[in-house]
Amino acid sequence: MRWLPAFYVAGVLVLEPITPVQWPVSFLLIALPVVAAYAHRPVGVAAIAVFAVVFEGVLAGTPCCAGRMVGYLWDRHYVGAYICTALVGVLGTIVAVHRTRRERTLATVRSVAETAQRVLLRPVPHRLGQISVEALYLSAAAEARIGGDLYEAVPTAHGVRLLIGDVRGKGLLAVETAATMLGAFREAAYDEPDLAGVAHRVERSMSRRAAQLPGSEVGERFVTAVFAEVPDHEPVVRIVNCGHPPPLRLGRGGVTELCPTDAALPINLGVLIEDDYHVDVEPFRPGDQLLLYTDGVTETRDSTGTFYPLAERIRPWVTLPPRELLDHLHQDLLAYSDGSLDDDVAVLAAYRLPRESRGQAVPHDLEGERDSSSM
Repeated sequence: MRWLPAFYVAGVLVLEPITPVQWPVSFLLIALPVVAAYAHRPVGVAAIAVFAVVFEGVLAGTPCCAGRMVGYLWDRHYVGAYICTALVGVLGTIVAVHRTRRERTLATVRSVAETAQRVLLRPVPHRLGQISVEALYLSAAAEARIGGDLYEAVPTAHGVRLLIGDVRGKGLLAVETAATMLGAFREAAYDEPDLAGVAHRVERSMSRRAAQLPGSEVGERFVTAVFAEVPDHEPVVRIVNCGHPPPLRLGRGGVTELCPTDAALPINLGVLIEDDYHVDVEPFRPGDQLLLYTDGVTETRDSTGTFYPLAERIRPWVTLPPRELLDHLHQDLLAYSDGSLDDDVAVLAAYRLPRESRGQAVPHDLEGERDSSSM
């Protein structure tokens, strides 16, 4: 865009010598300041407006193959063009001032949003005891930095506890709900001795917060979520599913969907029933990987409207370490949707390190270590 004024002038220069003398193509330079206002600062636009007026005079007063003579320089039509160009230059300068102010405001808003995202969705540690953890977050809106999808991973005395969630709705309401949810989980994960207790604690916190809101908004503050716990000394993973897409286990059995035996209602709707949260216990051995994700993944559509078949598409990558797995998933989602996501996407990958790797740094390539545990 910054070179657009130069291309515009070049076009005028190409047209000028090949048009009849009664066609004053140089009048096209009247629009040059507006063209410059798209990308240049106010001072630059004003300078380009002055250049346009001078250049119009040069074209009007220079003899050429079209037969123009010096007498055209002060012809009333050309004088009118000079005046119009100057006025448009003033207008273009005002537009450029307005545009630069909006750009500064947008940059400030983006900075605040990025800071809020780092606080809300802070980077998960790459290594939590015996678990290697990686996260992926994609926004459906090109200018967005934060939304209602959330994730967290914390090391506790009871093992590594994981959370993936999806807030109903969009906008600031969803962001505030996500912040409340994450704050409640980060507090409860350290204190509660069992995973069902964590879910209960988060439910109570969300209910208290929702009770402070206007009546119509209470029912909109619910969150589908999966709570997971990987104990340090047991080859299992404990899961509480609250109306969320089931996690995937990648390992010896290939890709396994860990469907809940008794799924609970989404968080903040549990007050509607008096029932305990059911904890499912699934095998989770060294070399296995747990994939938690939001429905933005499985509801991604291709050009024919077909949903993204996550279990099928991810099967060739079960031997990859978490970061590479999520990078492949990222690229595949964009390719499948032709770069147009319909919803935000959050994914959390937790890999249980083989025993020989637990005292070492996380390896860059785990394929050799996972040969015995892959499909």
